[in-house]
Amino acid sequence: DDDDDMFSSAAAAPAPAPSPPKPIGVKLPMPVPRRPPSDDEDDDDDDDDEAPAAAAPAEVGPIQDLTEQDLVNLRRTIYLTIMSSVGFEECAHKLMKLDIRSGLEMELCNMLIECCSQERTYLRYYGLLGQRFCVMTKAWQEAFDKAFEEQYAMIHRLETNKLRNVAKFFAHLLETDALPWTCLEYVRLNEEETTSSSRIFVKILCQELAEHLGLATLRDRFNDQYMSDVFAGLFPRENPRDTRFAINFFTSIGLGGLTDALRKHLKEAPKRIMEQQMAAARAAVGASSSDSDSSSDSDSSSDSDSS
Repeated sequence: DDDDDMFSSAAAAPAPAPSPPKPIGVKLPMPVPRRPPSDDEDDDDDDDDEAPAAAAPAEVGPIQDLTEQDLVNLRRTIYLTIMSSVGFEECAHKLMKLDIRSGLEMELCNMLIECCSQERTYLRYYGLLGQRFCVMTKAWQEAFDKAFEEQYAMIHRLETNKLRNVAKFFAHLLETDALPWTCLEYVRLNEEETTSSSRIFVKILCQELAEHLGLATLRDRFNDQYMSDVFAGLFPRENPRDTRFAINFFTSIGLGGLTDALRKHLKEAPKRIMEQQMAAARAAVGASSSDSDSSSDSDSSSDSDSS
């Protein structure tokens, strides 16, 4: 029992606290004195202080959407409206309710022509829809006129089926007088400025016009004196070679009756050229005689002065 009390008292006694370590004699480094900054460093510090102020963001203006998302949405809406409408009158009404702002008329024209070209065969639905817009305002006529110019300039990129549909579309606008015939001034029928695609386009266009208007009416349209400048490229008369090319072209597509005026012009071309040459020769002779008379007068006057 005495042993147990001894062990229990020894266990209950607190352990002695460890003695603090004795300081070791370590010498701390002496602080290095700071030298005064130079002028260059002062300038650098000033620049660093001013840099955040210079880099402060400027006032942000209105955000501009360069992704043309509005334009893409407009094209999608036009396409869905054209393809989902039952008739052209319903489609025209829905498209007018879109309230297309000024300057975006070409988007509707291009989408209408693109949808028309994608069809297997030409649908009169597209021609009637284009006609309805052309008779609304002059702005739409100008837009379709520009579309005709662009389509004719890029006609070589279209397949034959697309080319046929586009030609019939514009033929419908011309035969109904919805589109002014002045758009034909972009066509220059000669060997240098035409391709096989453009000749096919002109062929289908003229054949459709002759079928719906009649050959006589179409000939009267093309022979109109007030429109002679517009059709000067389609019926060239300046170069006899281009005149023969146009005559052969219209004859080969079964519209030789349109070339009566060209044939008459080509037949009279040698006589007209001879008259022009004779007039030029007479003018040259007259100019030389006037020069000789003036020189003789000057000689006589000099002789009289000397005497």
